[in-house]
Amino acid sequence: MRHISKATAVAATAFAAVVGFGTTQAFAATTWTVSGGGSFTASASSPTLTDTSTGAALDCTSSAASGTAANGTGLSGTDIATISAVSWKSCTGPLGITFSVTPSGLSWDLNATSYNATTGVTTGTLTGVKASISGTLCSANFAGTSSTTPATLNATYTNSSHTLAISGGNLHAYGVSGCLGLINTGDAATYSASYVVSPSTLKITSP
Repeated sequence: MRHISKATAVAATAFAAVVGFGTTQAFAATTWTVSGGGSFTASASSPTLTDTSTGAALDCTSSAASGTAANGTGLSGTDIATISAVSWKSCTGPLGITFSVTPSGLSWDLNATSYNATTGVTTGTLTGVKASISGTLCSANFAGTSSTTPATLNATYTNSSHTLAISGGNLHAYGVSGCLGLINTGDAATYSASYVVSPSTLKITSP
């Protein structure tokens, strides 16, 4: 029996991994295809901003967003879509305090990093995120790892439900005034929302 070289064995193993698993599991993508792109709007019900250090939550009845998505094949995952406007309605925090929420640093960019062909889900990040809240005896700014650095949030886009889900990331509170210790400067925070995108024809795949 001939001996197989180590290099040949390694190459064969790598090839088998690609053939056996590449179409069914999530994988890091190098190029992307977007159909139904262009201008879009999106709406989310019951988005929540939570101070993960204290557990204090700011709940809104809804949020609306709009922007543009790329269109074509062989696209880079960077800035595959852009959110140029976002707003929130009827936001209430602990003790029934009402808040207004104001975004800053727009536009925010959606970046695709991996795709699961079985579920039709793209995983990525939402970058450039900064916002502020203001209410009775409480105000704060939210950014990333410093007060001047925009936050990066986790994001997924599901083709079947045309839903952009936002969660986690490196959001922190800065410049906190008042807030009765429920929000403190430096506290980590998370924003959770699921935005249903219109038109429903927007589809992201890779390759």
